[in-house]
Amino acid sequence: MPAQPASDQIAEGIQEWMRCESPSSSPQAIAAMVAIVEQQAKSAGLVATVSSLGETTGPLLHITNRAAGDDRRGILILGHLDTVHLFGTLQQNPCRIEGDKLYGPGGYDMKGGVYLALAALGQLTAPGATALPVDLLLVPDEETGSHASRTAIERFAAQSRYALVGEPARADAGKCVTARKGTGMVRLKVQGRPAHAGVNHDRGRSAIREMAHQILALEAMTDYARGVTVNVGTIQGGTVTNTVPAQCRVMVDFRVPDMAAAEDTLARMRALKPVGPDVMLDIDVELNRPPMVKTPAVAALLARAQGWAAECGITLTDAPMTGGGSDANFTAALGVPTLDGLGVDGDGAHTLNEYMLVSTLVPRLNFWRLLLQNLN
Repeated sequence: MPAQPASDQIAEGIQEWMRCESPSSSPQAIAAMVAIVEQQAKSAGLVATVSSLGETTGPLLHITNRAAGDDRRGILILGHLDTVHLFGTLQQNPCRIEGDKLYGPGGYDMKGGVYLALAALGQLTAPGATALPVDLLLVPDEETGSHASRTAIERFAAQSRYALVGEPARADAGKCVTARKGTGMVRLKVQGRPAHAGVNHDRGRSAIREMAHQILALEAMTDYARGVTVNVGTIQGGTVTNTVPAQCRVMVDFRVPDMAAAEDTLARMRALKPVGPDVMLDIDVELNRPPMVKTPAVAALLARAQGWAAECGITLTDAPMTGGGSDANFTAALGVPTLDGLGVDGDGAHTLNEYMLVSTLVPRLNFWRLLLQNLN
C-alpha cells in the first residue's frame, strides 16, 4: 500500500485541482480538469475511461479498481468536477491556507471530497484490496442539474450495492447526509393581448396582471409543516411602459420531502388555470431530482460507516433532511442505500469565502480508505 500522505501533501494536491477553474458553463475547462484527474488515476494504477456527453457539457470520467471480468455489484462513488464559480474567481478567492482553513473556489464543493475518494481508492488497487469492486463516477454538470449525466448515474447505480457521495460534509460538525428533498422547476408563460395603454387600455389583456395571480397561487403551495417550498425566482414581461404587456414568463423552484408530496405538488401546478379572460397559460413542470428518503437500509449503512469513522477519530452523525439536491437523489430513488456529505469539512459553498479544514483531511482520507476496504 502506498505511504499515507500528510495533511500538507493532501492540501497541495487539492490546491492543484482548484487552480484548474472548471465552471459548469465551460465544457473545455471541465475537460481540462478531467484530464488532470484521469492522469492521476492512471498513475495510481486505476483504470480510467473518459466518455463524451455531447458538445454542450464536459466529459464523464469513470475510474475503477475492478479486475478484468469482475462484474459484481459493488460500491459506486459519485462526485462532480464542475463548480458554480466563473472564471476569475481564483483571483477573488485565491488558494491559500490561513490557520486551519484552506481557501479556494470549488474546493469545499466538491473537489476536496473527490480528491480524498480518489486518493483512498488509489491505495486500494491490488486484487482483493476492497471487499467489493469500486466505481468512481465523476460528472461534469451536477451544479446545473445533471441533465446530461443522469442516465449514466442511474446505469451505474443499477449495478451497485451501495452509493457513496463526496459532497461536502455539513458545516455543522461535519455531519453526513441521509435525506434530501426532491427538487423541481416550473416554467410558466402567460400570453395576453397587447394594446395602447392610453388609447385602448380596455382592449388589452395584461400578461403581467395575470401572472401576478399565478405567482400568488404558486407561492401559496409552500407548506412548511409538510416540508414543501415553492419559490418564484425570476420574472420577465412586457416591452414598454405605454403598452399593455402581452407576455410574461417566470421560473419557479420547488422542493418536496417525499414522492407523495411531489405528486401532489406536481398535480396542483399542472392544474393551474387562467384567472382573467382571454389569456393563455403555457406551463412546464419538471421534477428534476426525486427525493432522497432515509430508509432502514440507509440507517444500517450509516451505522457501519460510523464504526469505521470512529476508528479515525471522526464522530459521524447525520444531518436533518436538507433542501439542497445532489446526485445522491438519483441513486437513492433507485433503492440503492446511499450516504452523502462524505467529503471535506468546511463551509462557504458557492461563496467567495469557501474553505475546508486542513486538520480534518488526514482523518477523512483514513475514513474513506476503511470504508472502501471493508464495506461488503
